[in-house]
Amino acid sequence: MPKPPDSAIPSIDRTIALVGLMGVGKSTVGRRLARRLGRDFVDADAEIEAAAAMTVSDIFAQLGEPEFRAGEARVIRRLLDGAPKVLATGGGAMMNPDTRALLKARTVTVWLRADLDVVAQRVGRRDTRPLLRGKDPKATLAALAEARYPIYAEADLTVDVGAGSHAQAVEAVVAALRAVPLRKDDA
Repeated sequence: MPKPPDSAIPSIDRTIALVGLMGVGKSTVGRRLARRLGRDFVDADAEIEAAAAMTVSDIFAQLGEPEFRAGEARVIRRLLDGAPKVLATGGGAMMNPDTRALLKARTVTVWLRADLDVVAQRVGRRDTRPLLRGKDPKATLAALAEARYPIYAEADLTVDVGAGSHAQAVEAVVAALRAVPLRKDDA
């Protein structure tokens, strides 16, 4: 059960969706942010794995990226029903035009952005990322950034999380949320 929300943060009556490259901290920051806001946290990749009864890596290997993205779109649509929450999306979720439109219409999107060297160091610690397997992490991340950053830039907020702690990243997101003008349906 989530704790009562931080009263210093304006009430935003919609899901807060964290977007950005793999390894930027969406899941870890999302869990902490949800606690701070008194909301439930949901990780889209974990929900995709539960729905498919397979790991993300296995889905990519056995069914391919297009099938993973189709499942991701279905799961995100389902996750946006119900009470507002904090949602950590997969790094490629915003690349699907339908998913992107859904997120823009029903959430406050927050792009967590970090220097590629920091992200490459983080993702290099484990071999669980299908898009990086057998590749140079920095070069792959640079190519992904080139393709994805213009799309991520459509997010409602951009928060530079840098190489600092997760607690600092949460504080940066909270500060950005304080500045969000409420939409008519948020009041």
